[in-house]
Amino acid sequence: MSFYESWLLPRLIGCACGSRPVARQRARLVPLARGVVVDLGFGSGTNLPYYDADLVSRVIAVEPDRSMLDYRRDRRRQDIPVQDVVAGAEATGLPDACADTVVVTYALCTIPDAPAALVEARRLLKPGGKLLFCEHGRAPDAGVARWQARVEPVWKRLAGGCHLTRDPVALVQAAGFTCETLEQRYLAGTPRFAGWTSRGTAVPVAG
Repeated sequence: MSFYESWLLPRLIGCACGSRPVARQRARLVPLARGVVVDLGFGSGTNLPYYDADLVSRVIAVEPDRSMLDYRRDRRRQDIPVQDVVAGAEATGLPDACADTVVVTYALCTIPDAPAALVEARRLLKPGGKLLFCEHGRAPDAGVARWQARVEPVWKRLAGGCHLTRDPVALVQAAGFTCETLEQRYLAGTPRFAGWTSRGTAVPVAG
């Protein structure tokens, strides 16, 4: 692993994923988590400050990059147990129906096989469990979408494999979920090619 990947990239991603517009999205979504939570693409723990300790019993942090889990580990809150799992979101190795909530925020863009990760999320959920997601992706405006397609090859190399043209809502639905709530918008103070964001809650389709 290069110096950029092991040291600089985690810090750049931490800054981007902790920006004020992104933080506001997390603050609206993550407190909805309940019980045992699987956080897919945990990264350096950007979601941790937003979990409600009165509602969450444990967070299972799934992240394939050990350097991301180690970054700012000393700043983790102490009132919620966190279990690190070094694994890809597509195959966590966790047992079936182990989670009350699965959370994925600004990670479906970088997970190599996002459809497989969402199928895994469905497998992990207990009956009655929910998926909470907040992701950026392909914009509905044709002009912005064209720019996303142009920028994406370079963007992926600089941003740890981040895709700009994935449609997170379509991916969630294709994995067998139905959205209970959904809000979509361009984030303020964010370049439009990277700012179209979908935030919602979803449950597995019955049957």
